[in-house]
Amino acid sequence: MTYTETLETNNFVANLSKEQKIVFLKALCYLANIDGNRDEQEIKYIVDAAKTYKIENFEDIFKETSQEEILSELKTLNNRRACLELIKELCLLGHSDSDLTDDETLFIGHAGLAMGIELEKIEQISNWVVDKIIWLEQGKIIFED
Repeated sequence: MTYTETLETNNFVANLSKEQKIVFLKALCYLANIDGNRDEQEIKYIVDAAKTYKIENFEDIFKETSQEEILSELKTLNNRRACLELIKELCLLGHSDSDLTDDETLFIGHAGLAMGIELEKIEQISNWVVDKIIWLEQGKIIFED
């Protein structure tokens, strides 16, 4: 799945400041690195997102940072809908390699809490993402893709 395939109503993210978009992307990078196995599909997803949001020179977002630093930066996101979109994107990215690890799940929870998102809402989004992935996979079988 590519980033552009997941776009639905990401105008909320597109309207963030450049600095906030970079924080959004850095969170995706942190999640991709958390299991120590950042694959090409995850990199492509993040690069597609950077291009979608017109972030140039995005190589810096791939620099290693601490979880504390990322969580602190996430607190600068003040648009609730954009924060909800980030939780969705983190869940999608976490599932992109078909192996959402405990560390990835914990980070998504901590990221959501840092942005003021309730655990119940994070769980709702996670369940919705899983349902969406299952639905898309069923479509491939039904339509013989």
